[in-house]
Amino acid sequence: MEKKKRSGWRKFGRVLLYIFGSILLLFIALAIYLVSVSRMTPPAVTDQQALSLQRTQLDSNAYTIGNSWFRKSNSGLYEMYVEGAPFERGVINGKLSGELIRRQEDVFVEQIKKMIPSTFYLHFLKYFIGWFNRDLSNHVAPEFKEEIYGESFSAAAGYDYIGSNYERLMNYHAAHDIGHALQGMMLVGCTSFATWDDHSADSNLIIGRNFDFYMGDKFAEDKMVVFYHPDKGNNFMFVTWGGFTGVVSGMNDKGLTVTINAARTDVPSGAATPVSLVAREILQYAGNIQQAWDIAKKRKMFVSESFLIGSAADNKAVVIEKTPQGMDIYDPRQHFITCTNHFQGDTLGNLASNKLQIRESASAYRYRRLTELMQEGGPNTVQKTINILRDRKGLHNTDIGMGNEKAVNQFIAHHGIVFEPKKKMVWVSAAPWQMGRFIAYNLDSIFSMHGLRTNHEVYDSAQSIAADPFLQTKEFTAFQQYRQLKEQLLEGKIVDVQALIATNPQYYHTYVLAGDYLFKRKDFAQAAKYYETALTKEIATQGEEQHIRRQLEKCKPKQ
Repeated sequence: MEKKKRSGWRKFGRVLLYIFGSILLLFIALAIYLVSVSRMTPPAVTDQQALSLQRTQLDSNAYTIGNSWFRKSNSGLYEMYVEGAPFERGVINGKLSGELIRRQEDVFVEQIKKMIPSTFYLHFLKYFIGWFNRDLSNHVAPEFKEEIYGESFSAAAGYDYIGSNYERLMNYHAAHDIGHALQGMMLVGCTSFATWDDHSADSNLIIGRNFDFYMGDKFAEDKMVVFYHPDKGNNFMFVTWGGFTGVVSGMNDKGLTVTINAARTDVPSGAATPVSLVAREILQYAGNIQQAWDIAKKRKMFVSESFLIGSAADNKAVVIEKTPQGMDIYDPRQHFITCTNHFQGDTLGNLASNKLQIRESASAYRYRRLTELMQEGGPNTVQKTINILRDRKGLHNTDIGMGNEKAVNQFIAHHGIVFEPKKKMVWVSAAPWQMGRFIAYNLDSIFSMHGLRTNHEVYDSAQSIAADPFLQTKEFTAFQQYRQLKEQLLEGKIVDVQALIATNPQYYHTYVLAGDYLFKRKDFAQAAKYYETALTKEIATQGEEQHIRRQLEKCKPKQ
């Protein structure tokens, strides 16, 4: 009997070993598969002479390669002009701005590690993104692949565990899309609008936008204003960061502008053209609204996005709305247009997912506030546009706390930007957010420079606009203290809850932070009081309100 028992256990052990071995082999096979499918072969570039180019240093803040140049402005913005064929442009971009490319990747990876501290999940994310982007190369134009490949020679060392330089830079161009898709629609809350004819003081088209994309404070420290003179297509400018040649905000020398606003989207099943590269193609090759539509139509995307297109040729703006399955155009049939994070077109505006977005997110509230501000100010000007981009209040000028997603100004913007397409003028915000100076550039002036022989300011100082006086107030100082205390709290440090409340008392999230802090310390009675106060404030989303109510239930004494 004893032998039979031992024999039975041996068989059971062999079965377990077989199952465990099979699972292990399956995981190894899966890992090999994921690594193999995530490989991206760089494009074949026969002429790589550009790699031998060396930059010339004008002084500590300025470099040149031929007619191309890079410098740091006294505004704090970095400025770069690049010309040439695709691979050459990428190489020159990399050699001129290499320090920023490497620093930006360090910051990006550091922020990802903060968000995902688990090594296991970081490796999982790497393989997931590799699988997700397995066909990315098939959806990127050869020209842009060559440019990114050229730039990749200047990428940071030490990140081979994520992928090769080329693979990483390609994947970073899809980071906006992947983050947008996986957040379930905790969307970045970008805001854009335009006026023309009788809604603009001089009848010219004026466009304003906040790019509310936050990856930590360091991410926005090294903003770049880039001017491209490609061998094909239009000259254009765009605001970006090191290593990113896609476009989120830009204008070309035909007076066509592109800005992008995220909309609600489903989790996609595979790669397509990153939104920023669709916007880049429009900027480089379109001169009017119809041409912008034609370019957007031929590209498959894996997230839903609104492209606000301003056109000097048409003297108006429209919103091109695009999902992985469909496309629409929103023309307001009036002389102003507003865009937040939901669709407005006849077709996509009626999607169930879009109606859910309107109900559950801050987009509709911010849209109403934006419309209210545009109606209050009379005919629009550049200064009034900037005032709107800086507005931190709620509907009817109510105080909804600083940093509220329902405000036009959420104090997270990577940049604010204003365009006057007919005049080829653009204003870009210097730090902090859109509250610093708006630095004016004239595209005709920049593209007629023919190189930088001495280091000098290239912006139009006479037309630049002063920083917001709010930066000098006690209220702003208190908000800075709020951000510091919030960071300490999130790092698990001991915080004076009353001091936190005093720094931003009208903001619902201040009370949520206080409630969560005390809940973790099992002070349920005090936590409940803060949650109850939060419910009396203007809460940004339904999801956050549900979180507060769930926490309140957990605070109740068990019967």
